[in-house]
Amino acid sequence: MVHTGEIRLSTGGVGTVLDVTREVAGEIQRAGIANGTVTVFVPGSTGGVTTVEFEDGLVRDLDELFQRLAPQGPEYHHDARWGDGNGFSHCRASLLGPSLTVPVVDGGLTLGTWQQIVFLDFDIRSRQRRLVVQVMGE
Repeated sequence: MVHTGEIRLSTGGVGTVLDVTREVAGEIQRAGIANGTVTVFVPGSTGGVTTVEFEDGLVRDLDELFQRLAPQGPEYHHDARWGDGNGFSHCRASLLGPSLTVPVVDGGLTLGTWQQIVFLDFDIRSRQRRLVVQVMGE
């Protein structure tokens, strides 16, 4: 059985980290499976998904980490070509990756106690985002 759903998000742009665990769990419930996998995918090149302990300190740590790895400020080759100023956003998203797959057991996510699924927006402006959630199993 395959079920494909969607999560719609409003973001504030660079630095936005949103907990989407509850929404992903809802898609599993809509799919009606007991065991399988769920994949969360970002259709876009300036956002990513991962798991974290979603709390303010770690959100700040992630922002500082990405600032060190792909700093906002220097000009990127992408910026020179397109003039949109978000070369760092693309680099950050590439480092994180556009998808995450989590096992589903007994109808639930197999996340650790302090582990949530989060979307990170790296783009330079507020925008509407969507995540594709595909549930496969039985």
